[in-house]
Amino acid sequence: MIELSHIEKRFGEAVILKDVSLSFPEGSVTALVGPSGGGKSTLLRTINLLELPSKGSVQVGENRVDFTSGRKVPFADIQRIRCETGMVFQNFQLFPHRTAIENVVEGLLTVQKWSKDKAHARAMELLTKVGMAHKADAWPANLSGGQQQRVAIARALAPSPKVLLCDEPTSALDPELAGEVVDVLGTLASEGTTMVMATHDLRLASKIANNVVFLEAGEVVETGTAEAIFQSPKRERTKRFVSSISAAQTL
Repeated sequence: MIELSHIEKRFGEAVILKDVSLSFPEGSVTALVGPSGGGKSTLLRTINLLELPSKGSVQVGENRVDFTSGRKVPFADIQRIRCETGMVFQNFQLFPHRTAIENVVEGLLTVQKWSKDKAHARAMELLTKVGMAHKADAWPANLSGGQQQRVAIARALAPSPKVLLCDEPTSALDPELAGEVVDVLGTLASEGTTMVMATHDLRLASKIANNVVFLEAGEVVETGTAEAIFQSPKRERTKRFVSSISAAQTL
């Protein structure tokens, strides 16, 4: 479904991702975890090419893009990858001058060129799925953070992407509101939605993820099932990280 091969990402002299190779099967939910600055969000954003790798290849579905030094990648190739993904951001990124339903239909109308009736029906279907149909005409400023994130999830799902990418989807929320988002993502996971999420929220990762990738300093330290990583990690560094985050989240 998703294949990352020998990904390297540089910002000037700084190497942010170092020879990362990972695969994410269709229907799986994978959590990217690790300390701040470890490369989680950068890796997530390379999947939909919001960050272009310096080296390596990215494949989503049947679409593959190779990156080599000095080669300019056609924008059409990048767009084909992006059209396969939906993105949920940490800070929601809703249009403040659009209602909840207008936020969901915007991309369907302007990018997908759907009819207004078809786009409206799809938007209401998704707002219902995330428990926000009753707030369809509300402005983002009048919604709680959890409600805004649920609208953002509906928007990301609108064009039926092959994979949903979530960048710290609960980190801007208090625990109660984060629970709303965890429940929605859990429902999507149970329905077989392919997801990759960068997160510090071990509750989210342990409840939803099938697989976990632990990253530090741009390198993959350990991979495994959620149960293996959170209950019996093999690497000492992973053990220390899981213990410290678990302790912090119980305070």
